[in-house]
Amino acid sequence: MSTIWTQARRAARMNPSIIREILKVTEKPGILSMAGGLPSADTFPVDAIKAACDRVLTHTPRESLQYAASEGYAPLREWVAARAASLGMTVSPDQVLITSGSQQGLDLVGKILCDAGAPVAVETPTYLGALQAFTPFEPLFASLDSDHEGPRPEAIRQLPHDAPGTRFAYLLPNYQNPTGRVMGAQRRVDVVEALRRANVPFVEDNPYGDLWFDEPPPASLSSLWPEGSLYLGSFSKVLTPGFRLGYLIAPRELYPKLLQAKQAADLHTPGFNQRVVHEVVKDGFLEQHVPSIRALYKANRDAMAEALREHLPAGCDWQSPAGGMFFWIRLPAGLDAMALLPRAVDAGVAFVPGAAFYAQQPDPRTLRLSFVTLTPDLIREGVEKLGRLLHEALESATEHAP
Repeated sequence: MSTIWTQARRAARMNPSIIREILKVTEKPGILSMAGGLPSADTFPVDAIKAACDRVLTHTPRESLQYAASEGYAPLREWVAARAASLGMTVSPDQVLITSGSQQGLDLVGKILCDAGAPVAVETPTYLGALQAFTPFEPLFASLDSDHEGPRPEAIRQLPHDAPGTRFAYLLPNYQNPTGRVMGAQRRVDVVEALRRANVPFVEDNPYGDLWFDEPPPASLSSLWPEGSLYLGSFSKVLTPGFRLGYLIAPRELYPKLLQAKQAADLHTPGFNQRVVHEVVKDGFLEQHVPSIRALYKANRDAMAEALREHLPAGCDWQSPAGGMFFWIRLPAGLDAMALLPRAVDAGVAFVPGAAFYAQQPDPRTLRLSFVTLTPDLIREGVEKLGRLLHEALESATEHAP
């Protein structure tokens, strides 16, 4: 079809999120969805937010409904800087930029740090949203060989050193999306040391760090090399995703350009949302609220782990996560998660095929399950349906084998 519109080259590199497309399918009645990485709506502190909205509109109605500073609401930036200290970081409020969700932070990183043909290192697998944010700027992805703790230090030592050089490594050390893995303390030291020696800075994305079940994760990667790190955080998993409120903590040399990119994108994150969130968190609310989220998610994690042990066929490989929201499953040889998805939906259950989480050489045998939006009983029912489907698929593959 002819058109008078000529799209930019980067537009051709933009693709829809497979997760968002799957979520449309799972809206059908009767589907038990373990696909979306959505926090449980049962954890949203509705009463606290409602009271905070009332206080903000009572005491600062004009200010909260007016345009605001691009950097963000100053008291909230101060709160973020103070909270970073609990992660072992020393941060000034003037290094904090409030963003429209941490996803916007990824977009700003792509705009400021990615160039066509310049390598960007990512874990194997990695967060799909980061690949979507970086891809339009045409980086050359370097997939880091990874194990149950994340990227291997020796893989970092093999990164390209010739011009233009690896711009940064994108890392998710805490209960990673999609695998649920956590980077141990010694691995963090070894990874950061390898990055420092390779002169490759890193972006640390930490949306799930507060969602630990038995013990908190080790100190942040950013605490080990502050000048070589850019840190992303979010309020979506501990309060509500509907406010679209996140933040980045940047080295001073990068902050001005990130701020300029933010101004060009949306001028500022909604000031009303920032003031409400600050009103909620300023007096220690999260210290009382987040443990209830952990308890709920841990019970769901345990229910899914038990169901997986009972219903999945032999040859499926998975680890029980120590926090976060996801199980990562590798299916037996001969099965393809993407090919199985339509049959799973017909059977009343949904998951996310894992291939979309790879920058290169996707593994068709992988899939991601979320355990936080269904009750334990529904989790068991959903996993039982999935297990039945996998048993049938394996029997069919055996019958048709040469």
